[in-house]
Amino acid sequence: MRVVPLFQDSRLPTGSFSASKGEDLALLDAYSQTVSGVVEHVAPAVISIEVQKKGRRAGSGSGFFFTPDGFALTNSHVVSGADSIEVALSDGRKLEAELVGDDPDTDLAVLRVYAPDLKYLALGDSATLRVGQIAIAIGNPYGFNASVTAGVVSATGRSLRSQSGRLMDGIIQTDASLNPGNSGGPLVNSRGQAIGVNSATILPAQGLCFAIGIDTAKWVAAQLMRDGKIQRAFLGIAGQSVEIPRAVRARLGLKFEHGVGVIGVEPNGPAKDAGVEEGDVLLELAGERLENVDVLHRMLTQARVGLPAPLSLLREGALKTVTVVPRAK
Repeated sequence: MRVVPLFQDSRLPTGSFSASKGEDLALLDAYSQTVSGVVEHVAPAVISIEVQKKGRRAGSGSGFFFTPDGFALTNSHVVSGADSIEVALSDGRKLEAELVGDDPDTDLAVLRVYAPDLKYLALGDSATLRVGQIAIAIGNPYGFNASVTAGVVSATGRSLRSQSGRLMDGIIQTDASLNPGNSGGPLVNSRGQAIGVNSATILPAQGLCFAIGIDTAKWVAAQLMRDGKIQRAFLGIAGQSVEIPRAVRARLGLKFEHGVGVIGVEPNGPAKDAGVEEGDVLLELAGERLENVDVLHRMLTQARVGLPAPLSLLREGALKTVTVVPRAK
C-alpha cells in the first residue's frame, strides 16, 4: 500500500521538515518533563475517598491534603451525608477520615486525617490564571488511582450551578479530562500548586470540564475549619426570576426589566416579619437591583446578617418599601 501525503509543496526547502520535527520533539520533551515533574510532586498528596452510608458503599471520589496536619479538600457532593469515610493514600495506607464540614453551595468540603508523614499541596492563586496556561488534573476516576490528565485553562470566571441551586462563581474551565471519581481532586499549575478543585464535566461534550477556583476554596476551607459550616444570610423566601410587564415599567418609571418573584414565604422568617407576601416582586435590596435570584443569593453574605436593609418591591402594580433584617442561615 502506498501512502499518499494529503499536502505536498515542492517549494519547501530540503530538510525543513526534519528540522521542524526536531523542534517539535524538543518542545514535547520540555512539556513532558514539566508534567512528569509536577505529577511526581503532587501525587503523594492526592487521596482516594470511599464513602459509606447505612453500612453500604455509597460513592467514591478524590481529594488532596493542603496542610501538613491532615486537612484535605474535596467536593461536598462526594462526602455529604456520609456515615463513614475512608481515604487511601499513595503509599498504600488506608485511614479513617473525619468530616470537618461541607458547603453544598460551593460544592466544597474539608476532611481531617490523623496520621504522620502526610504530603500536602501548596495553594496557588486562581485570580491570576491566564487562559492557555498548563492545567493538570490528578484523581481516581472509576477506581484507577492517581490518573493524570493534562490540558490548559480554557476560560476563567465561569459560573456553574451547584446541587443546592446556588450559582457558583469563579469557576475554571479546562480541557484536562475529568471523569466520575475525579471529583474533589486537585487541578494544578506547572509549579505544582493547586489552582482549583475538580468538580464537574458536561456530558456528552468533550473538553468541557470545570474546577472550583482555589481562591474560593481557601475562603470556604478557613470557615469550615473554624466553624464547621458557612454562615450566610437568608430572607426566608422562595423566589424565581420574573419579567416586569412593560406597561408597569413605563407607568412607574422603572429602568430595569426583571425582578425576583416571591412564590413562597417562610413562616416566622425575616421576609415574613418585614411584611413580604407571596406574589410580590422584589426589586432592590439595600439600593442594589435584584435582576434575578442569583443576584439575591450573591448579596446574602454573612456580612448582611442582622443588618436592617430597605427592600423595595412591587405589589399589585404599586411600589412599596419595607425593612428586612436578614438572619444567619
